[in-house]
Amino acid sequence: MNEFIPGQRWISNTESELGLGIVEEAAYNRVSLLFLATGEKRLYAQDNAPLTRVKFSVGDVVESAEGQKMTITGLTEKGGLITYFGRDDGHQEIELEEIELSHHIQFNKPQDRLFTGQFDPSNWFHLRYETWRHLQQQQQSPVKGLQGARASLIAHQLYIAHEAAGRASPRIMLADEVGLGKTIEASLILHHRLVNGLSRRVLIIVPDSLLHQWLVEMVRRFNLRFSLFDEERCLETHEDNPFMTEQLVLCSQDFFSAYPKRQQQALDVEWDMVIVDEAHHLEWSEDAPSQDYLFVEQLGRISPSLILLTATPEQLGKQSHFARLRLLDPDRFYSFTAFLEEEKQFEPVAEAAKLLIEAQPLSEQARENLSRLLQNDNAGNLVKQLDDPDQADTARAELLKILLDHHGTGRILFRNSRQTVKGFPERQCQGYPLEGQATEKMENDPRYLWLVDTIKSLRGRKALLICKKAQTAIELEQSLKTRAGIAAAVFHEGMSIIERDRAAAYFADEESAARLLICSEIGSEGRNFQFLHHLILFDLPTNPDLLQQRIGRLDRIGQQHVIQIHIPYIKDTQDHFLYRWYDEGLNAFRVNCHAAQQVAAILTKELIAVLQSLNQAELEQLIAKTQILAREIDIELHNGRDLLLELNSCRKESAHQLIDQLQAIDNEGTLWPYLEAVFDCYGVDIEFHSNDCHILRPSEHLRLAHFPGLPDDGITLTTSRVIGLAREDLQFVTWEHPMVTASMDMVLSSETGNAAVSVVKLDQVKAGRFFLECLFVVECSAPDSLQVRRFLPSAPIRVLIDQNKNDVTNIIQHEQIVDSGVKFDKRQIVAFLNNQRLPITHLLNLAEQKATHEMNSMIEKATFLMLTTLTSEIKRLVRLRKVNPSIREEEIEQLKDFTELLHEHIQEAKIKLDAVRFVITS
Repeated sequence: MNEFIPGQRWISNTESELGLGIVEEAAYNRVSLLFLATGEKRLYAQDNAPLTRVKFSVGDVVESAEGQKMTITGLTEKGGLITYFGRDDGHQEIELEEIELSHHIQFNKPQDRLFTGQFDPSNWFHLRYETWRHLQQQQQSPVKGLQGARASLIAHQLYIAHEAAGRASPRIMLADEVGLGKTIEASLILHHRLVNGLSRRVLIIVPDSLLHQWLVEMVRRFNLRFSLFDEERCLETHEDNPFMTEQLVLCSQDFFSAYPKRQQQALDVEWDMVIVDEAHHLEWSEDAPSQDYLFVEQLGRISPSLILLTATPEQLGKQSHFARLRLLDPDRFYSFTAFLEEEKQFEPVAEAAKLLIEAQPLSEQARENLSRLLQNDNAGNLVKQLDDPDQADTARAELLKILLDHHGTGRILFRNSRQTVKGFPERQCQGYPLEGQATEKMENDPRYLWLVDTIKSLRGRKALLICKKAQTAIELEQSLKTRAGIAAAVFHEGMSIIERDRAAAYFADEESAARLLICSEIGSEGRNFQFLHHLILFDLPTNPDLLQQRIGRLDRIGQQHVIQIHIPYIKDTQDHFLYRWYDEGLNAFRVNCHAAQQVAAILTKELIAVLQSLNQAELEQLIAKTQILAREIDIELHNGRDLLLELNSCRKESAHQLIDQLQAIDNEGTLWPYLEAVFDCYGVDIEFHSNDCHILRPSEHLRLAHFPGLPDDGITLTTSRVIGLAREDLQFVTWEHPMVTASMDMVLSSETGNAAVSVVKLDQVKAGRFFLECLFVVECSAPDSLQVRRFLPSAPIRVLIDQNKNDVTNIIQHEQIVDSGVKFDKRQIVAFLNNQRLPITHLLNLAEQKATHEMNSMIEKATFLMLTTLTSEIKRLVRLRKVNPSIREEEIEQLKDFTELLHEHIQEAKIKLDAVRFVITS
């Protein structure tokens, strides 16, 4: 039994945060301690009190209650109380009774916790080591920032995100065709920069109709919780500038137009990144730019990064296209006239590039144009090699590579088309002319009666139905259930996000009775239902873009089946006329009609007139006119395609390398075992749900008040990307998921696990021997924006020293040191550690020397890698700037400053003991 004497200092093994305790009274097998740092008082049984006697050693630095620091040179003990002797900072001799020690002293350092008996089970030490190892892998991953999205691994999207996000300040335009995922691309860039600490404060501006879609996409796909700002939200904040209250803000352009005061407030905030969707709606002319355009222009000046999402340049017209480029780089695109002249000069080169891409022979003029443009790149020899069958393919590829680097807007503009992006499914369409008329009672509507028969004829195959209004969706679901006994799920804008997720999950479950999912127009926005291949259009929109968005719910890259589109319509109604106009005039049901929106804009008045008159002759004339106009616009769009730009928007070799790297991470199978270890240590219950899916719930033994990302009622998660894409009601967890990153931070930011004792059995070592297993980490304090960990990661440096001062790190691996399960007397271990304090401290010093040597080697390698990587990029940009004006001088200067700062911070790295384990062999 410990001897407790009033005035002694002890520390609680279970509540170390209380600081140093003073023994007030010890009698009748009870001991009372007062913890003055917190004002807490504790009463313990003397024979099993979870307390450790505080006894400092020579060389330790301690602090008095008055804040005076002292380095201990000696100590004496009299009547059970200790007196310390030492020198203060001025080398004056002083003495300190233990009762005079600071009450706030805590033992967080690994060696202090080891000597005071505050050690943890070995599984915590192992968890700490594994956390550092996984963190190192994440920090050095070339695809860090691209793993965490609930999205398919699609080549052009990943290429654009990786290419743009890694720039110092991306200022780009995303102009892919409809259905290729501009929103995903912009969000991947954003996610990459947030994960890597390159951006913090972000503003997204979208049309009012897309607010909900963006909000949902950010949460569901990227675990990014944006704050939706409107006038009501601004008034609720009661702040001078409401935009200062959140880091991630989502607004509509209409909101800023309606409240000019909010524009100025937004301009007063230092945004790291601004994203503008549907940017082609910002009207501009040299004489009279719109107020909306001017507002975005001002935002672009104050924000280093600007991303514009817009329609393809061919659809915009040259002036509109120039207006967007001007927002991104006003110095480069300063004059519309100069822009037209530059484009004109580049046309022959673009034509030559087109011939190279299509492997067609070059005319003499094309050869001259290439040789002149690329005279500094040894292009003359490459052009000659095109005539040699053995060298032609290599020469063509090299010429294209050089042209891509020279391409004027290639670094600013990304645009992919369906012609270059493969993997879209075939479509088949069937119209169903019905007799009768629409009625207020759904059960009497001919389309409803047709629907009942069609669902039965599908024989259990699932289908998606889209209609204009939420009320129609609700009535359909009710009528099918009560009148026909058909189970369906409903999905509309009146439901919460959680309700929609549950409806979609219920429908997606192969075991559920629901064979039909009924969606309203708005309710289906942003959703991916590509696991289906039957689409029912219960009514038709008058906007071709909306029609394509409906079909796009199924018509997506990766769809494995032919899409069957079913369109019921009542004869001689507006839907009948619309069906014929879309089908015969635009062929919009079977292919993605690029000209559709432009045709609709030109023929809007005529279309409305025909829909109102329902005159067959007028419809025939409109269809004929539509066909001619669509052909003309299609030819114009095709001729205006910039194949070089499309090639530069997805360099396939690089893109597929990214996919391979991400798939390797998805398939390595290390995430779930690591999470199991975390959940086991912290007291989270795990229940098997299905393959690669588990249910998590807080247990009664949860070690903290709230586990990151775990609600009180639990969650179901999956680590499978395939399941995560099909089941949006499940949490798709990757190494970049907030729950995982917060868990890793929680493990490493606390002292838990940084001191441990293990009794092990090692075949090659006699019983009764001991070792110190030390984990050191390299600390390099640098701003997140420098991304220093790419070159010098937080790698754990493991050192294993035996009691004879031998370094056996490479002889006995960490995985071999497994607890034998033999119980040990903690008090005896603590007594032994303190009796052997000087020798053990010497072993720690030896371990630190070895770790320092290894750190110096890491610093040398990191410096070489950093300088090699960045100087190579600087030289490339300097060379290209001579021929490509879209590369800005400040971008090069910023990269040079970046390199210098990185070099300084890497050289200042320090070693730190993070954890220590005392290992005894049995």
